[in-house]
Amino acid sequence: MNRLFLVLLGAVSLSACAQSNPTATATATIAKPGAAAPAAGTPEARALAAVKTLNPTVQVDQIGPAPMPGFQEAIIGGQPFYISNDGRYLMQGALYDIATRTNLAEASMSKMRARLLKTIPVSDRITFAPPNPKYTVTVFTDVECGYCRKLHSQIADYNQQGIAVQYVAFPRAGLGSDDFRKMVAVWCSSDPRKALTDAKNDRPVAYRNCKNPVTMEYNLGQRMGLTGTPMVLTSDGVQLGGYLPPDALRAQLDKLAAGDKATPSTATGAP
Repeated sequence: MNRLFLVLLGAVSLSACAQSNPTATATATIAKPGAAAPAAGTPEARALAAVKTLNPTVQVDQIGPAPMPGFQEAIIGGQPFYISNDGRYLMQGALYDIATRTNLAEASMSKMRARLLKTIPVSDRITFAPPNPKYTVTVFTDVECGYCRKLHSQIADYNQQGIAVQYVAFPRAGLGSDDFRKMVAVWCSSDPRKALTDAKNDRPVAYRNCKNPVTMEYNLGQRMGLTGTPMVLTSDGVQLGGYLPPDALRAQLDKLAAGDKATPSTATGAP
């Protein structure tokens, strides 16, 4: 079975500090929250019906006209798909505008990620920030991932670069795993910042359970196309890749602020 149908069936590709046992299917909406389903007989409706013939239970995060004529663009499981207006043909992958050298699929994903990021309250994030940050990034993190640990070991250096880091949870071993329980313990600690640092340094964190956002954040990570941790995002939903050294991350943020395109391929990650 190829990756296209794996995504349609709810699987997630593996890379960086990859999730090894995904156990949840993200709950999704069509287009914006509260929006009605596409009207019958429209290209959007035909595209949606075509997707449902492959998997009647698949959840579609958004669907609408694609940047290229004759196709609709759908985001499913954090991946972009393109369906012909008659509902017959389906393609998966990045869509590039050669003239502008722009990844149009990533532009659509960024807009969706930005919308989803706004649903995570700051109080549900674990924040390490300098007094007056120039930039703020959201980082989906795991306590076991090697590159997550490396990033956190340099947290003071990111702060010195004027970057605030807001961590959200993504237990890569899946919901209900030991990894998941460790992250719940961190988020339920009386001092989550210290608990996160301890967990990433193999120091014990007393298990506590409470009303926590770990499951919600894990599901959102899947919907945003997360394939491995860490995943670093700007507030505009631009994915800067995985681990980047502090000075390299600052350089990327400066480029974005100046109107240049990010180059997430410079980021690294490994199991």
